[in-house]
Amino acid sequence: MIHAVLIFNTSGVARLTKFYTPLHQSSQTLVQKIFSLIHSRPAGLCNFLDAPELEAFLGPKDEVGERWQVVYRNYATLYFVFIVDGAESELGILDLIQVLVECLDRAFENVCELDLVFHFDEVHHILAEIIQGGLVLETNVEEIDASGM
Repeated sequence: MIHAVLIFNTSGVARLTKFYTPLHQSSQTLVQKIFSLIHSRPAGLCNFLDAPELEAFLGPKDEVGERWQVVYRNYATLYFVFIVDGAESELGILDLIQVLVECLDRAFENVCELDLVFHFDEVHHILAEIIQGGLVLETNVEEIDASGM
């Protein structure tokens, strides 16, 4: 399940936060923690990492062996971050991030940070077409684009 979708800039300022599970602590603290986890990583490392320290924010996992994972991609000055559990495929989430970015590019013709700030309602609509309740609803860019952005 997808537990959160975050987009923030290279300074750590959140531009979009969408949580699909309740938080046990402040969302701003969570964003700062995730930013500190991924911003310091060298560019050559993979784009997903286990994050057991997120249990303080999202609560412990029910099953033994389950873990929180952070899957992210950096596009120019923006980090697109998904917090998922072990039921999700890391590579599938990387593809989903690509779908989200392609949809945003279609909607805003080369999406930039200001588009996320000034058109947050459209961005949330696009995200809602892709993910509902933490589950992937649609991955076809053409269908998402035709949904009335």
